[in-house]
Amino acid sequence: MAIAMRLSRGGAKKRPYYRIVVADSRAPRDGKYLEQIGTYNPLLAKDDPARIKLDEDRARHWLSVGAQPSDRVARFLDAAGIRERETRSNPQKGEPGEKAKERAEEKAEKAREAEEAAKAAAAEAAGAPAEEAPAEEAPAEEAPAEAAGEEKAEG
Repeated sequence: MAIAMRLSRGGAKKRPYYRIVVADSRAPRDGKYLEQIGTYNPLLAKDDPARIKLDEDRARHWLSVGAQPSDRVARFLDAAGIRERETRSNPQKGEPGEKAKERAEEKAEKAREAEEAAKAAAAEAAGAPAEEAPAEEAPAEEAPAEAAGEEKAEG
């Protein structure tokens, strides 16, 4: 029989409360267990001492018998200094997926093309008189539109 140290959920809907139990690994999550060795209330503040209550002697006993803790219970045991948890390393965790990489490449390509077009426009504007520069035409076009908007608001 494989023995697991895991959480068994209790409490109301949207108000979780967990028992830290030792159970047969084949038993349902909230089903029959061998022994309750603690409680965990995630609704309490992280620095609250009542958030995690654990019977360390019984936890040590079940670990010596061969019980395997779940990830969350292993964190609790590590915090209590009972059993050191092995660190996990997933260097690809923050890496975007294939489609996200494709979208980023397309966006970078469009930005490059826009930058080249802006350089070409600037080169043409430098050769032409200052009056024909597109940067100077834009404010001139906006001014009448703003004035028309103000007249409509007044009238």
